[in-house]
Amino acid sequence: MKQIFKLLCLAIGTLVCQQSFGQGKAVYTNPIGLQAYTFRGSWDKGIEATLDTIKSLGVTEMEGGPIKGMTTAELRKQLDKRGIKMVSIGADYVKLAESSAQTIQDAKALGAKYVMVAWIPHKGKFDLETAKKAVADFNKAGKELKAAGIELTYHNHGYEFEPYEDGTLFDYLVKNTNPEYVNFEMDVLWTAFPGQDPAALLLKYPTRWKLMHLKDLKKGVEGNLSGGTPTTNDVALGTGQIDIPATLKAAKKVGIKHYFIEDESPSYLKQIPVTIAYIKGIKE
Repeated sequence: MKQIFKLLCLAIGTLVCQQSFGQGKAVYTNPIGLQAYTFRGSWDKGIEATLDTIKSLGVTEMEGGPIKGMTTAELRKQLDKRGIKMVSIGADYVKLAESSAQTIQDAKALGAKYVMVAWIPHKGKFDLETAKKAVADFNKAGKELKAAGIELTYHNHGYEFEPYEDGTLFDYLVKNTNPEYVNFEMDVLWTAFPGQDPAALLLKYPTRWKLMHLKDLKKGVEGNLSGGTPTTNDVALGTGQIDIPATLKAAKKVGIKHYFIEDESPSYLKQIPVTIAYIKGIKE
């Protein structure tokens, strides 16, 4: 895969490619992780076959959760059989706020140490009232999850960067959630899309980031605070507009241990090998 990526670099001639295969130690030395949503179009066509494909990519960690069509116990068995650990599972905000019991049960069944929430329901612009409610809900659920040995993380989605006081409402979420109970998962694309610098944001809150979604944004795409963009704007890492080397170096510095490739593009099967080769090739 590395040779394929080098050939691709020669074809596209990007500065990032030139930087990637320089001298020094590898920046990315963690297991290869994958967010299960990447294969959302494949699960109903065969769960075991999809897991085989994921394994063939060299993936040893996943973020996901129960999958329709297979019991959670059987899913754990199939993951174990392939040497894949379900490190983190997703949780619906509303359901988690109502009760953490099912989420805790699912996490324990799958061996997950983290639970992540990827969306805070809101109408129109994300506002302070919604942020305040989210803080209360996260602190409550996070305390319950911690008692069960599980850590709650919130996955930013772009809309949280509405201006507030001398910063943004994302800053409000970080400052008002209790770090004993709530921390964060950075989605690189949904940090850059609304105009933030992923590396700088990692370093701004060095103790609060636990997980990361690895994604890149197509060159020329202008972002906004909507939290949405066409899936075709997801491109292989190193071929888009985000400074991935700087982001991964900052992530390493703040101690992120688990990274999940999330590729929402229809071309994810072609792009994932390029992404993996790229991140393995980045040097200090």
